[in-house]
Amino acid sequence: MRPARWLTAAAFISISTLGACAPSVAPLSTTGAPLPVAGYDWFLNEDPDEPRLSYGLAQSDDVPLSLMCAPGSGKIGLSLAADQAPNRRAITLESGGDTETFPARVEAADMHDGVHLVATAPASHPVFLQFRRVGWLAVWDGNQRAMMAAQPGSEGRAARFLELCR
Repeated sequence: MRPARWLTAAAFISISTLGACAPSVAPLSTTGAPLPVAGYDWFLNEDPDEPRLSYGLAQSDDVPLSLMCAPGSGKIGLSLAADQAPNRRAITLESGGDTETFPARVEAADMHDGVHLVATAPASHPVFLQFRRVGWLAVWDGNQRAMMAAQPGSEGRAARFLELCR
């Protein structure tokens, strides 16, 4: 999988300022799950060669996180957009109480002046199993997290994506 094919759009989000972005201020519901942020959602592209699940603002290039895979591979590619090369070389994800840090490399972005943190993770990892169940992920940057919750009616997109990757 080539990183340039992974994203259909690029985001201009600095890893160091993830906490200041709209998705990070998502309020929590009474169950402790994040509430969706207006306009932001998980968007599924069921490309037969490379399915993608991207979180972003509808009809924009504001896409901070994309997940992609080769069908049946059991592996997920992660691409986190950034304005500049971050000091940290990892992507830390949380979902439903599980958290994991995946080693990442920095790659130049083809669609904007920034970079992408790129990592690979097993589709069977507990973070993704929780994501399948709860429909939200959070990206951690130090002690700040950017919450990425599905809009009502689109919670099943995570499960469908993970089904395609197994």
